[in-house]
Amino acid sequence: QVQLVESGGGLVQAGGSLRLSCAASARTFSGYAMAWFRQAPRKEREFVAYITWSGGSTSYAESLKGRFTISRDRVKNTASLQMNSLKPEDTAVYYCAASFKAPYGREFVLSGHFDSWGQGPQVTVSS
Repeated sequence: QVQLVESGGGLVQAGGSLRLSCAASARTFSGYAMAWFRQAPRKEREFVAYITWSGGSTSYAESLKGRFTISRDRVKNTASLQMNSLKPEDTAVYYCAASFKAPYGREFVLSGHFDSWGQGPQVTVSS
C-alpha cells in the first residue's frame, strides 16, 4: 500500500475550476496506477478518472470527458485532477486512489480494485 495525501478542495462557483493534487509516499510509486473517485451525499462512490503508472493512458467517466483531466508526475510522486466548467452536481468528496494491480478490462472503474485511498477533500460548487 501507499499513503496518499490530497489537497486542493474547496468552494467554487459554477463555471469555475479547481485542481486537486494527491501526493504519494512510497518508493515504488511509479508502479502504481492512480484514479479519482467521488462521493456525493446519499450517493455511492463513483469513478471519475484513471491513469496508468506510465501516464501514457487515461480513462474518464463518460459524463466528465472534456471537463476533467487527470495527470501525474512520477518525479514528484503526485497525481492531479484538473476540473473545469464545474457544475453544482460535481459537488462531492473526491478521493485519490492507487493500485499496483493490473486491471482486468475496465476493472479500474470499481473502487474495489484499489487498495490505497486518500482522505477525500470536499469540493463544493455553488450555483
